[in-house]
Amino acid sequence: MDYQDAMSSIEIVRRTLLFESPERVARSCGLSDFVFSRYVLSDRATPWCEVGDGRWEHIDEWGNTRARLDATSKGEVVRGVLDEIKDMNRYELPDYSASGSYEPIRQARLENPDKWLIGELPGFAFGIARKLRRLDNYLLDLRLEPEQIHALHDRIDDMLVKMIHSYADAQVDSLMFWEDWGTQDQLMISPDEWRKEFKPRFEKLCSTAHDVGIRIFMHSCGQIQAIIPELIQSGVDVLQFDQPDLHGIDALAAHQERDRITFWCPLDIQKTLQLRDEVVIRAKAREMLDKLWKGRGGFIAGYYTDEVSIGLDPRWQEYASDEFIRFGVQSRYAEALRRTI
Repeated sequence: MDYQDAMSSIEIVRRTLLFESPERVARSCGLSDFVFSRYVLSDRATPWCEVGDGRWEHIDEWGNTRARLDATSKGEVVRGVLDEIKDMNRYELPDYSASGSYEPIRQARLENPDKWLIGELPGFAFGIARKLRRLDNYLLDLRLEPEQIHALHDRIDDMLVKMIHSYADAQVDSLMFWEDWGTQDQLMISPDEWRKEFKPRFEKLCSTAHDVGIRIFMHSCGQIQAIIPELIQSGVDVLQFDQPDLHGIDALAAHQERDRITFWCPLDIQKTLQLRDEVVIRAKAREMLDKLWKGRGGFIAGYYTDEVSIGLDPRWQEYASDEFIRFGVQSRYAEALRRTI
């Protein structure tokens, strides 16, 4: 029996998060260990529509107008539903409470009993509120209207607590949210401001999830080194980075040694993969196994799914996937290590 079949995906991921030496590396490349599912809500949302000159727009479930310059990316909010922060008093958040909204998750659980089921959240307070106001307005609000922003965040947190319990009823293994906190060299706000306004919210939501047996996975783009230790302290179980080289593989490994955090990463989508060099790509994949996985867990071999948007031929990631799959197995990894000693 191949090692990939000796344990269920659920057991492989569970052992990965606990650093209990799964028989192979957990992965979203190749035959993935994960299934994603999300609530159904379409009260306000409209389909993407081409509006001319290669520009696409749609209204999201919050009422924000999003735009993009291609037919594949998620785009960005160009007009938030809240023209002014004071409008929040009249604004109704989407209603995620209906049991039927979570039927796709229940169905996914039935169809994939051995896979690790990830439910999708719309974000935490920052990721949601910055869209409602549009990012530039929102960053000003944080400084100029702190009481109103705090109140908006509270409303969002209350909504998310209810969502977490609904997802628990649907039997997800973890919840994942996408929240980009960094530019290419620093946080979008000061670390002190993050600790004051956002860390308590992370602690509350992660604790709520853990109390009902759910792990929290967080994606973030950009350089967020300044708050990684506190994200871990707040209860985030997995950090998913598409630019691991932005932080440095050695720096990520150091966080693992101190805090037993799991990182979920493809090869860096802006640096390593863009070199389009098979030798370099395979070497980087092995480095990630050697420094982040080590046969003990704590690393999920990733795959960036939107290759069209970054102009990448799939074959470059296939080299990385091949390396992860071939050498991310206990026996082969141990043998490869013996040969290098």
